[in-house]
Amino acid sequence: MNNTHDPEILRGLHAAMIDLVDEINRPRRDDRLIEEAGIPLDRALFPLLARVWRYGPIGVVDLADRTGRDHTTISRQMSKLEEQGLIERHPSATDKRVREARITGKGQEMVRVLNRARERLANRILVDWTDEDLDQLRTLLRRFADDLMR
Repeated sequence: MNNTHDPEILRGLHAAMIDLVDEINRPRRDDRLIEEAGIPLDRALFPLLARVWRYGPIGVVDLADRTGRDHTTISRQMSKLEEQGLIERHPSATDKRVREARITGKGQEMVRVLNRARERLANRILVDWTDEDLDQLRTLLRRFADDLMR
């Protein structure tokens, strides 16, 4: 198997990924999603809630690593999510020094509302895409993400 790919294709892929990450990381994107969902959630807390839902139970250090933020900042923000009843933290089953966050029922409902809002926004953006196009994109992105995480 040839493991050397066309540099022009790789550069184009890299450029598309940078554009995608830049666009996803724009604060106005989170603001728009929160507004569409009609929920009272601080923009800084949104990525944390989403990751606790996706990866929980999860500790502060792992969450800080996944978000590219300082663990002390994450710890303060997790306390805010806990105060709002969106997450709960308990000692880890494997390491009692680590407090892991899990999403609560209230947090799960907020994520459901956010997911419905995300679907509405996505349907507006992807109006000209077929289900076949989307399924192909999903399959290839999942494959790429899995390979990248290996």
